Amino acid sequence: MPIDLALHHLRAIVALADHGTFTAAAAALQVAQSSLSRSIQESERRLRVPLFLRTTRRVTLTPDGEAIVAVARSLVANVDTGLEHMAGYLAGTRGSLRIATLPSLAATLLPPFLLALRSSYPTMHIHVADSLNEQVWAAVGKGRADVAITALSGPVPRGYEIRPLAEDDFFVAVPGTHPWAGEPKLRWSQLADVPLVSFSPASSIQPLVRQALDNHRAIPEEEVAAQNIGAVGGLVAGGLGLGVVPGFVLPLLDFAGLTFIPLRPRVSRKIVLVRSRDRPLTPVAHAWVDIVTGPHRPDLRGVRWQG
Repeated sequence: MPIDLALHHLRAIVALADHGTFTAAAAALQVAQSSLSRSIQESERRLRVPLFLRTTRRVTLTPDGEAIVAVARSLVANVDTGLEHMAGYLAGTRGSLRIATLPSLAATLLPPFLLALRSSYPTMHIHVADSLNEQVWAAVGKGRADVAITALSGPVPRGYEIRPLAEDDFFVAVPGTHPWAGEPKLRWSQLADVPLVSFSPASSIQPLVRQALDNHRAIPEEEVAAQNIGAVGGLVAGGLGLGVVPGFVLPLLDFAGLTFIPLRPRVSRKIVLVRSRDRPLTPVAHAWVDIVTGPHRPDLRGVRWQG
């Protein structure tokens, strides 16, 4: 039997389940309480099962209601994501580009490419959302960004398309007065029993560093963890430990007066361009992708461009 429920019925069911009263749910949906009550009654009649138990103070779900709400919540989320993709596409055709990326890439990789785009689209509104790797992927998947540039550390998640852009190699960051400052290169195994300043586990950097250290049985003497690049640079410069940083991060640590020594064997981050399979690129986003993947790329130490 076909179920004749519209989107407003599904939203009403989810809102009432979430807020527990008709008054609060109606306010959240910005509809009259009588309209919400009518939508719930229509839903229960069409489904032929009671979804809620009413009391004078609260509304609670029936067992059937709990199952229906789970399905309704998923359907509403999918519709909202699709609408975000649609709105993003339309905004892009009107001179808007939303890019999600890592903080280090926002500061080092993006600027020359965005300047090149601006020369062709001088009135373009560009929004750069810099955040941690997991949040960058989510921004594309949920339609909050047209494209992303970020690190890929495993299989490509379902629903995404990627294009390899670059790989950046890892270096040891040491103060200029450190005994290793004059070394042409270092091995990962030499970091055993050495104090390190590390990035947080949520960064795109630390999991690769941890894996490389484990592979070479290099257990640091102690570690001081920090969230952002500037803090890591300052702590290394202050003598709290050595840092292990990738190529795109090096320009952001110039302020600290550090020396960067290549690590061997080579370990690299994979930097990729990410888009959603469910969202067509706008003309502006297409133009930007062509610029990023084109032949004119900055020469950065420790960065090897691909494609």
